[in-house]
Amino acid sequence: MQQALDRYANYLRAEKNASDYTVRNYLHDLLGGRKSGAENGFLQFLSMRKIMTLEDVDRQVIRDYNAWLMESGIAKSSIARRQSAIRSFFNFLVREGLLSHNPMEEVTSPKREQRLPSLLSTTEVTSLLETPDSTTPVGMRDRALLELLYASGLRVSELVSLNLGQVDVDSKEIRVVGKGSKERVVLMGEPAARALTSYLKEGRPHLLGEKKSNAIFISRQGERLIERRIQKILEKYARIAGIERRVHPHMLRHTFATHMLDGGADLRVVQELLGHADLSSTQVYTHVSKSQARKVYLSAHPLAQRKKDNSDGE
Repeated sequence: MQQALDRYANYLRAEKNASDYTVRNYLHDLLGGRKSGAENGFLQFLSMRKIMTLEDVDRQVIRDYNAWLMESGIAKSSIARRQSAIRSFFNFLVREGLLSHNPMEEVTSPKREQRLPSLLSTTEVTSLLETPDSTTPVGMRDRALLELLYASGLRVSELVSLNLGQVDVDSKEIRVVGKGSKERVVLMGEPAARALTSYLKEGRPHLLGEKKSNAIFISRQGERLIERRIQKILEKYARIAGIERRVHPHMLRHTFATHMLDGGADLRVVQELLGHADLSSTQVYTHVSKSQARKVYLSAHPLAQRKKDNSDGE
């Protein structure tokens, strides 16, 4: 079993171009055993039911697992994510000839609850971007990566994998290799280009020292930054900026897309910049824009709140 999981993890990285974060989540959903919370991984469930081989997994076992998760109070979105991990794992086993069929083909996953992505206001974005101390090498780096995340809508996995040859500061273009090894060109504005130029000319050489690396964003030790470190950097500056919500890299991607649409960008253009294969993935941001428009309307229009004016006695 462990050997199959190891091969599956290698497959996700090498052929699916999945980030370490994605691989870790898929394996957690299969194995369970998180440091906190209930142990409700699929393989843990099989062990609990004394199902020792994957050949014995059928449609009823999957349905029982779904029911067990629902009884445990797991959200539908989390159950759907686990089902996706199980389906992917069994597809891999069939492809490798380790199983004859995928039992997930006979199971319908629970419908995901449609949640609007959280995002930052323009005021919050401005405060966040201005927080790093741009007089220090680390501050230059952090300002550049924050500016770039918001300006381009890059995934954090795409940001950390950026190499020097992929960025043209003069044309303000970035050549990105995204999901499924698909290449696309994203853009950045003048503030991001300025911040990146300062970092590359002054900050990065100090951090790199005597080491050699093609990575654009590097640590104090001259090594490529990892995704978890980007998360910590973002949390630090959000706290300093006084943003009380949890801020994560994907929130800046959500914010980029929504602000683009609010500014009148065409949906297809935003789809291309985000690297979405399916337009429906981008359309969620149109709902966010409508929601934002409603908030602005209710707060700005003098009659929107329908307050009664009793000054004339009527």
